[in-house]
Amino acid sequence: MTFTRRAVVHGLGIGMSLPLVPRAWGQAADLTTRVIPKSEEPLPLIGLGTWITFNVGDDPVLMGECAAVIAAFFEGGGRMIDSSPMYGSSQPTIGYGLGKLGYPKQLFSAEKVWISDPGEGAAQIEASKDYWGVEKFDLMQVHNLVSWEEHLPALFDMKAAGRLRYVGITTSEGRRHREIEQVMATQPIDFVQVTYNILDREVEERILPLAQEKGIAVIVNRPFRQGDLIRQVEDEPLPDWLAETGARSWAQFLLKFIISHPAVTCTIPATTRVDHVRENLEAARGILPDQKLRRRMAAYVEAL
Repeated sequence: MTFTRRAVVHGLGIGMSLPLVPRAWGQAADLTTRVIPKSEEPLPLIGLGTWITFNVGDDPVLMGECAAVIAAFFEGGGRMIDSSPMYGSSQPTIGYGLGKLGYPKQLFSAEKVWISDPGEGAAQIEASKDYWGVEKFDLMQVHNLVSWEEHLPALFDMKAAGRLRYVGITTSEGRRHREIEQVMATQPIDFVQVTYNILDREVEERILPLAQEKGIAVIVNRPFRQGDLIRQVEDEPLPDWLAETGARSWAQFLLKFIISHPAVTCTIPATTRVDHVRENLEAARGILPDQKLRRRMAAYVEAL
């Protein structure tokens, strides 16, 4: 993908310098990847979400912290960053961080169109591109299925014209699963984004198998229930068989459960901390639990 460096204005402290000097891109290529079914392009199993965490307004200190998270993410081998116009100032915050890094070539940009008036969809996408500072997005998703009947044809046209690479749909917190299934079954989408974690497993019944059947890549949101799941387990003892999972912490335990499902292409935990983004990326290294171990992991957490 080709990128240009556009200045993102909005009082974001463009001249501010930050100590962001990541390693040469590609040095951390040992992250486990899974291919996008429609293209066989590999993606690391851990991406970066921006809901709430990157909505920092024009605070230069907080923007600097987010830029440092982005730098650590790419340094660790990450690719997919996901955002939405719904996420407050997250889009210009991403653009600020990418600009500080010179727009890393391995970026896989995942955005959303989120507007009820289909006639305004193209303008919203253009505004999102300006915030990020990219020429085009890798993936454009219809957020929470808002006006999907009108938005999807427009996105398919953009894809055919080479103005984006992949088309998808999203939902969260288990909403509108029947409609999600309908779109997956009838529309030539490339990606679906859903909520899935060790306690919220409804998508295992129909959506994940349907994604495998139709060759649709799966992005998982809310892997930690917006942090609530981590807070729920962090004071509990890790199992004495933790090493069997390949994890070294609760965060990695929970992430490995998700990414070990063969239908999952990528999950997008959000964070404001460099140490956390590094810890999350480590979940995509080493072994992944098999089906028997995944059942044991789920039973252990359910019993806490």
